Amino acid sequence: MIPTKEELDRLTRRLEFHPCTNEHPQTLTTEQIAHFNREGYLKDIRIFSEDEIADIRRYFDRLLADVLAKGGDSYSISTAHMKHGRVYDLLMHPQIVTCVTDLLGDNVIGWGSHFFCKMPGDGKSVSWHQDASYWPLSPSKTVTVWLAIDDADVENACMNYIPGTHLYGHLTYELSEEDDRNVLDQKVPDIERFGAPIPVELKAGEMAIHNDLLLHGSKANESTRRRCGLTLRYCAADVRAGLDWNLKGVIVSGSDPTGHWGNPRRPDVE
Repeated sequence: MIPTKEELDRLTRRLEFHPCTNEHPQTLTTEQIAHFNREGYLKDIRIFSEDEIADIRRYFDRLLADVLAKGGDSYSISTAHMKHGRVYDLLMHPQIVTCVTDLLGDNVIGWGSHFFCKMPGDGKSVSWHQDASYWPLSPSKTVTVWLAIDDADVENACMNYIPGTHLYGHLTYELSEEDDRNVLDQKVPDIERFGAPIPVELKAGEMAIHNDLLLHGSKANESTRRRCGLTLRYCAADVRAGLDWNLKGVIVSGSDPTGHWGNPRRPDVE
């Protein structure tokens, strides 16, 4: 459940970019680290082969069909690692986690997993926003992995980033709760002041990583092709979570020295 603005306003949060200072990354290159610090994102990172992602896509197809049959929609498969063992395994996937640890350090928590699936012609957009606005986490040392389940391109409404906007800190936003075409309930206005967006086009099996303060969004999918991605959220283990969000955090690398995070076990249900 996304916290309300009132709940978040009662929390003390430090929302500012924390540059990666890793001089000896294990998986990423020093150039990629520098790009992430400067632009706020990385993309075109191949994780799964065509056969591997095809198998994951078939799994998602079955999961989506079950959710739809029970009255849900294509955006409602959230906190999926707490319910589905296979999503838990993706959150723990070594190739993904090693990229994340290069950015966040050795002790890392995986706390979120959400399928964002835009069906053909569904008419819903995702307004320009910063992820950190929604989360009861502090400090803002979190990254999002966006794993392409389907090919994502401009035609079927891929995500867009505005490079460098993570360096502006937490931006003022407007509520858009009554706009049923917006998947989210927030939007940052006047984004033209920050420069031109770039499309995050990915082939299925590739991933992008972005900082929690980077402005991003996506248009409505007016094509005849589906566009599904799995977001996996990670933070450094020293991040504190309010509103019981610590209960869904899994230790994916290193340890949690203070025992703040719940570290739930893998679900039995696939």
